Amino acid sequence: MSRFAGKTVLITGATGGFGSIAAKMFAAEGASLVLSDHPSRDVAGFAASLGTPAEGIPGDVGDPALHEALVACAVEKFGGLDVAVNNAGIVHARARLEDVSPEDALRVVNIDLMGVWYAMRAQIPAMDTRKGGRGGAIVNVASLAGIAGAPQLGVYAAAKHGVVGLTKTAAAENARRGIRCNAICPAYARTPMVEFDIDNVVAEKGMEREAAAAWIARGVPMRRLGEPEEVAQAIVWAAAPDNGFMTGQTIAIDGGVMSV
Repeated sequence: MSRFAGKTVLITGATGGFGSIAAKMFAAEGASLVLSDHPSRDVAGFAASLGTPAEGIPGDVGDPALHEALVACAVEKFGGLDVAVNNAGIVHARARLEDVSPEDALRVVNIDLMGVWYAMRAQIPAMDTRKGGRGGAIVNVASLAGIAGAPQLGVYAAAKHGVVGLTKTAAAENARRGIRCNAICPAYARTPMVEFDIDNVVAEKGMEREAAAAWIARGVPMRRLGEPEEVAQAIVWAAAPDNGFMTGQTIAIDGGVMSV
C-alpha cells in the first residue's frame, strides 16, 4: 500500500518505542518524514536509515521553538505538513500524589502536556486549508492513564488526561478545516518505559523477567503486554487518509482493560 505517497509526516519521540516503528510503517507507505527526538538520540542517523526522504531534528519537545522548526522543515523541504504524530513523553517515578516532587511534576507536565500543546499550536496553522494548507491529521499518543486513574502515576495521568482534552478540543475547532485530531491510548506495551518497570519488579520481587511482565499485565483481560507494533499500526490507521470521518476519538489499545 502507498496511502501516504506524496504526504509529509512529522513524528516526535521518533527513535524508540512506538515512534520508530510508526516511522518505518509510514516510510513503507511512501511518506516523507520529519523526525525529532531528544538530543541524546541519533535521530538524524535514524532518519537516514529509512530509505525515504526524511529529516531528523533533535530537540526538547518542552521547547516551543522545536515545534516551529519541525513545521518549518516540513514546509520548506517537502512542501507542507499532512500528518503529525505527537508521541514523545516521559513518566515520573512511581509514588503517591503527595510524594511526587514539584520539580518532577512540572517536568512531566511540560513534556507530556505542554509539549503536545506547543506541537499542535505550530502544526494546525500549517494544515489549515483556509491558510493554504491541505488539511491533515494529528495523532496524539496519550495513554490508558489519560482515560482512567493510574495509582502512583498521578501527575502522569493528569498530563495524559490533558492531552485527551486538547485532542477533543482541537478536533471540534478544526473539523471544518479538514484537520482530524485523535488520541491513541495504549495500556502497558513493551516499550523502553515499560521495560524499566519490568526491571523494577524483577529487583523488588525477585521474579524472572517474563513473570514480572505477567505480573504487570495481571489486570489486562488478555493477560499480556501489548506489542509496540500493535500500537504503531493504530497510529498509522488513525492518520490514514482513507479514515477521513474519524475525529475527536480516544482509542484505547489496552487488551480489554476498559471493557471491564
